[in-house]
Amino acid sequence: MKTTEPTITPLIVPVSLDADDAAEFRAYGDLNRLVCDEQVGLPDLAPDAAQMLPNWQDDSDALDRGFVARIDDEIVGMVTVTLAQEAEAHAAEIDLLVPQAHWGLGVEAALLDRAEEEARAHGRTVLQIWSLHRPVEADRMLVPRTGWGRIPATPLSELAEDHGYSLEQVERNSEYDLHSDVGPLRDALADASAFAGPDYRIVEWNMPTPPEWRDGFAAVLARLSTDAPSGDMDFAEEHWDADRVVRREARLLGAGQTVSVAAVQHVPSGQLVAYNELLIAADRTGVTHQFGTLVSKEHRGHRLGTIVKCANLLRWRELMPLSTVVSTFNAEENRPMLSINEAIGFVPVSYAGAWQKKI
Repeated sequence: MKTTEPTITPLIVPVSLDADDAAEFRAYGDLNRLVCDEQVGLPDLAPDAAQMLPNWQDDSDALDRGFVARIDDEIVGMVTVTLAQEAEAHAAEIDLLVPQAHWGLGVEAALLDRAEEEARAHGRTVLQIWSLHRPVEADRMLVPRTGWGRIPATPLSELAEDHGYSLEQVERNSEYDLHSDVGPLRDALADASAFAGPDYRIVEWNMPTPPEWRDGFAAVLARLSTDAPSGDMDFAEEHWDADRVVRREARLLGAGQTVSVAAVQHVPSGQLVAYNELLIAADRTGVTHQFGTLVSKEHRGHRLGTIVKCANLLRWRELMPLSTVVSTFNAEENRPMLSINEAIGFVPVSYAGAWQKKI
C-alpha cells in the first residue's frame, strides 16, 4: 500500500554534477524547469543544475538550504530557502517546487512548513515566496497591495493565502525577439543619447568586470536593493564592494555562462549611474535573461534606462546571434521601465506574484 506521508530530507549539494552524490541536485535542476513549464509554459525561466550549483557552493553573500520530499523513494517535490547574509536581513526567500502530478497529496504543505521552520531556525521574521501565472483572465483575479497589476489564482497562490501570506506585488515577465528589426533599437538609442547629452557616456564590457570598474559597479549594484520598486517587500540593503563583485562573477561564469554589461558613466563625477546585464547559459542558442537594470535615483529623467537597455541589446545581437529572445521581469508599478520595454518591442508572456508573511 502506497503512503502519501512524505519523507523530507536535506538536499545534498555535491562538489560537482559528476560526483557520486549529485543525483539529487541534478533532479533539482530538472524539477525547477518542469515546474516553470507546467505553470507558465516557459521552462527556460528556470536555471538548470549547472547554473545553480556555484551559488549553492558559495555562502559568502547568501545561504541556500534545500529539502527533498519523497513518497516510497520517489522524489515528489522540493523546497529551497535563501537567506541574505547581511546582518540586518530579516527575510527568508522560499521557492516551492511540487509538480502537478504530486500536488494535493499534502506534499506542498509539508514542504512549506519545513521551509518556514528553517527560516525561523535562522532567526528570520519575514517569509517571502513567489508564484508564476499565465497571462489569462480567470474567475478569481488577485490584485496586490501596490494596486498595480492582477494575476489569476493558482494552486500555489491559494496555498500561500491559506498559510497567511499577502500578495504584495505583481511583476511582469516580458520577452524581446532578438531577430526582430534592429531599427527601433538604434533609433531609440540615438534619441536617448542626444537627450542625455555629453555628461553621460556608455561603458560596456563582458564579465569579469575590468578592475578599474569594480568599485563603481559595486556601488551601482548596491542601489538595486534600495532603488528598485519593491512595494512593501522586506529586502535588506545589500553591501557591495569590489570583492563581492568578483565573487558574484565567479559564480555566474563558473557555469559557462556569458554576461554582457552596458553601463552609463556620469562624466563630471566619474561615477557609474546606470547599468543593464544580459546573461546566457552555456547553450548559446537558448533564452537570454536580463538580470539587473537600474538607474540611480539622482540621475533619473535623462533616459539612461533606454540607453543601457538599447546599447546592451544591440551589443548582444552581435555577441550572441543564435539566441532567440531576451526575458525580463519588471514590477507592474515600474511604469518608466515598462514604457521603455514596450517602446523597443518587449511583450508580456507571464506574470509573477510576490507574497510575504511576517512572523
